[in-house]
Amino acid sequence: MDAARQARLDQLLDKQDILECLGRFSRGMDRFDRAIFLSAFHDDAVMAAGPFVGSPADCYDWARPMHEAGQIATHHNLLNVTIDLDGDTAHTETYYLFAARNRDASNWIAGGRYIDRLERRNGVWKIALRTNAIEWSGMVPTMPIPFADVPDIFANGAPARSPADPSYQRPLTNRRANQNPGETQ
Repeated sequence: MDAARQARLDQLLDKQDILECLGRFSRGMDRFDRAIFLSAFHDDAVMAAGPFVGSPADCYDWARPMHEAGQIATHHNLLNVTIDLDGDTAHTETYYLFAARNRDASNWIAGGRYIDRLERRNGVWKIALRTNAIEWSGMVPTMPIPFADVPDIFANGAPARSPADPSYQRPLTNRRANQNPGETQ
């Protein structure tokens, strides 16, 4: 393989590692999994999120009770990601869409960008500095959650903000009976 192609493959692998790191932040917060959340950050990282500025551990400990008290579900959706690599440092801009089902049954959405400096230390990419640029927010009309009346809808696991969530199930298995509502009897 020529050197130029190998360099491109190395960059692609670095970018994939960075994307997976960014995803751990969202999953960790939405599933209330502190270990996964913190695995996205170096131990000496700094976060600036809304009124909070400090360590990722302290940010998690500040944000979780707020999310737990106010919402029954949150989604920190990651959208467009730009990654600028420079050796063992990377700068990223990640557009996000935050959506929450509030305890009062209302729905809140917000959008903005995570602007990060990541560093590769000991071969591992993690966030060293994150700043959150919140750009908009609003409420959306509440509607019933689809298919809540299907008797076995949660047989494969109900959504949970904990390791009880079906996304932790290994191996993922199906416990629901075959059914096709479009078939006629």
